[in-house]
Amino acid sequence: MSLASFIKSKLVPAELEQQVNRIRKPIGSLGYDPWGYNNEAVKYGLALTKQIYEKYFRVQAHGVEQIPSKGPVLIIANHSGQLPIDGILIGYALASRKNSPRMPRAMIERFFPTVPWLGNLLNEVGAVLGDPVNCAKMLANDEAVIVFPEGIRGSGKLYRDRYELKRFGSGFMHLAMKYNAPIVPVGVVGCEETIPAIANIKPLAKTLGIPYAPLALPVVLPAKVHLNFGAPMYFDDLEIPEDQVTERVEKVKAEISRLIDKGLSERKRLF
Repeated sequence: MSLASFIKSKLVPAELEQQVNRIRKPIGSLGYDPWGYNNEAVKYGLALTKQIYEKYFRVQAHGVEQIPSKGPVLIIANHSGQLPIDGILIGYALASRKNSPRMPRAMIERFFPTVPWLGNLLNEVGAVLGDPVNCAKMLANDEAVIVFPEGIRGSGKLYRDRYELKRFGSGFMHLAMKYNAPIVPVGVVGCEETIPAIANIKPLAKTLGIPYAPLALPVVLPAKVHLNFGAPMYFDDLEIPEDQVTERVEKVKAEISRLIDKGLSERKRLF
């Protein structure tokens, strides 16, 4: 056994490796797809996430089986917690489900690829720069795509604004209609409490060239996380005015709000 195989056998559980191999994502002869996804990197990433998901955040996920087993789909969720922990947990829930697991692609903020090494690492575990062109290519490739329409308005909000949905962009709805992709809404509860921020130090954020600089404890708190997946929502590809597109966006937003309320009612304690 080579050293690499020995290390892998210690870090990646055999059942997790078999789970990733079942997903059968098309990759080239060098082990990568056109956006940098790599099966071997994903195995290490999921092995780490499994510990975080099960032992640190003790995630309870309901309804993940409602995500279609194939074809393009947009997984739309509320965003929170300063770091993209919510996207990682949603991705693991889908990748680890027993029946028809899928490896979703997460649309990430433009800031992340500017950090040395981090951009390539995120690409290898399935993340893609979050712009409409990339999202369209993902859907055309029959991928499951995680999108947070609030963007940094959601992830960077302060603790006093927790569970208040910010404005949703409408780009995801245009893409869902164009590519006939169902939308699966997700209500995330718990990530708001992982890094509670009391202020955004805007001058520091501007100096560092980052979206926001939260004033918060330098630790990620082990809040218990609830993920509630809703039923797929379908929207036909009609040529409709923008205000009607906005109405459809608000319909998705209302469903996510309902799922958040469900998670909050289920929560017995923060930690």
